[in-house]
Amino acid sequence: MHTYGMPTAVKPRNRRRTGGLPLLHQRRRSSVAITSSVTMAAALRGSLVTLVKGLSGPRWQQLASRPLSVSAALCGPEAPPARADATFKVTMVPGDGVGPELMTAVKEVFKAGDVPVEFEEFHLSEVQNMASDEKLEQVLTSMKTNKVAMKGKIHTPMEFKGELASYEMRLRRKLDLFANVVHVNSLPGYSTRHNNLDLVIIREQTEGEYSSLEHESVTGVIECLKIITRDKSRRIAKFAFDYATKKGRSKVTAVHKANIMKLGDGLFLQSCAEIAQLYPKIKYETIIIDNCCMQLVQNPYQFDVLVMPNLYGNIIDNLAAGLVGGAGVVPGESYSAEYAVFETGARHPFAQAVGRNIANPTAMLLSAANMLRHLNLEYHSQMVSDAVKRVIKQGKVRTRDLGGYSTTGDFVRAVVENLRHQPVN
Repeated sequence: MHTYGMPTAVKPRNRRRTGGLPLLHQRRRSSVAITSSVTMAAALRGSLVTLVKGLSGPRWQQLASRPLSVSAALCGPEAPPARADATFKVTMVPGDGVGPELMTAVKEVFKAGDVPVEFEEFHLSEVQNMASDEKLEQVLTSMKTNKVAMKGKIHTPMEFKGELASYEMRLRRKLDLFANVVHVNSLPGYSTRHNNLDLVIIREQTEGEYSSLEHESVTGVIECLKIITRDKSRRIAKFAFDYATKKGRSKVTAVHKANIMKLGDGLFLQSCAEIAQLYPKIKYETIIIDNCCMQLVQNPYQFDVLVMPNLYGNIIDNLAAGLVGGAGVVPGESYSAEYAVFETGARHPFAQAVGRNIANPTAMLLSAANMLRHLNLEYHSQMVSDAVKRVIKQGKVRTRDLGGYSTTGDFVRAVVENLRHQPVN
């Protein structure tokens, strides 16, 4: 029987009738094979030496001086890799509320784990008078250069001050961060009403109800426009099906309200159905938004990947986060064709906790681990993620939102102690 990935064993031929080859001939064949292998190895070594000598520049000299090592995939999980030759630059926008405290937690864990990431930090806030078009352009320039960012919640005041689009929305539109992904996953060791949950919410976040198109048509009458386009609906649908295919998931559910908004949500639903036909191996279903909320509370296990317009996604993100422990434990990320921004899944500034050292850094740390995976720093990503989950599973250090009495600092110190890594000096 042939095993995939392994060569079929070659059985020796039966030489009983012919007496087989003489022993001397067998030894000669072995000697020739060994000599040939040694000659090939020497030739290959000579070619490599010639190639390296022909290269110039300090970078190539550094590469030439480094010893060859076994692939990281073949090393045990405990074996730390060599120090990365390059440091990844990442834009950091702490945002409002407890955002700066959560970012401090990330920086402390990264420092303890010797993670090769350097943050370019920008403070952008509408409520602290730290927002301007100039600062927004600085953030955008950094994000466009680095391609990757970590961001806290930039709180949007409810008062109208002449600009309908918040800085949060302007960032998304300038970078075309059309896809928001929130992976709702139960944490081992922390029990909720529904355990072992594993579902993904994908939200289109550049149009819909958050188009910032409002006006007062006559006194006392406000019109707020919801924009749904075929191109963006098809794009987010394709993103959802591509995500399901890549992650080995079996079903995509489109969430809508087409029974009432027949044209707008009807177009979104039609676009999803058209894309679904291109993925026959992925099961496709639809569900009305209000029923979806009830079903998530009653039986969330029926869902796998959910895709939806802007407002519905905002609501479902928060509802689903509540199923596994709240806003403090669910990571999220936003993508465009070029950029990736990592943040918490349920966006809350948690302003009432500012300065009290009680915020749960789990969501931001797990989001940071996802960012490291995006940067192909798989070892460091796994190290941070495992440390966070190990602390929660042990149950000795838990913040107040998870029923404990530990502070943010206590949790960060516990995570650092659980990092299975010795920094390279």
